[in-house]
Amino acid sequence: MVVSDMAASVAFYRRLGLVFPDGAEAEGHVEAELPGGMRLLLDTEEAVRSFHAGWRPPSGGGRTSLAVRCEGPAEVDALFAELVEAGVHAELKPWDAVWGQRYAVVLDPDGNGVDLFAPLP
Repeated sequence: MVVSDMAASVAFYRRLGLVFPDGAEAEGHVEAELPGGMRLLLDTEEAVRSFHAGWRPPSGGGRTSLAVRCEGPAEVDALFAELVEAGVHAELKPWDAVWGQRYAVVLDPDGNGVDLFAPLP
């Protein structure tokens, strides 16, 4: 994912439980390991332009969307409240979705949607 502010993005994703190396806030490229061997890579716009001079941010809204599975409905509510208290934009407040999940959406520092969800009992 290309980010406009590495420090803000690293802080946001750390709040969601991702682990980045110490000092990641000042880097142009960082990685966090995800379950199943996948990795989330963050690159600053400047880092991308260093090898792709014509790169421009996508237009027309959010760039991507991620989802975070919480332990239960209470964790959806608590994590949402923690993020909003920290200044994160609340896109959709927690609610019990018709498909059987407690569900909420926040936006990361670049406007990407991050869904918070947990199965309802």
